[in-house]
Amino acid sequence: MPSLGDFKQSLIKDYNDINNRIFGIGVIRQKVNVFGDKLVIIAMHKRVPALGYLSELNSNVSELADHYLIKGFKTEFKTLLEAKYGFDVVSLFKDYDAKAELSATVVVTKKDVCDYL
Repeated sequence: MPSLGDFKQSLIKDYNDINNRIFGIGVIRQKVNVFGDKLVIIAMHKRVPALGYLSELNSNVSELADHYLIKGFKTEFKTLLEAKYGFDVVSLFKDYDAKAELSATVVVTKKDVCDYL
């Protein structure tokens, strides 16, 4: 049974691995907090240069690209949480502020996160 600290370190690595696979860039820093049945991850990202350039040309297209990349991330992250950690994920929310290069991910589980550890 891993400690909460070990779990957080493992989750940070997994989050960064998925981010690298999808965006080709890892996160600069991230923090994982657990609040009962919720995981909250705040991460500082480096914007994918091509999306920054695309945003200057056509912000609608870059917003659409961001939407689908985030959707793919959510699918992969939820699959990982269920397969690797055995979580029963009720819902997963993720948003990204391109200007601030910050994302927030909230995972709601059926029971207290520490009950899965």
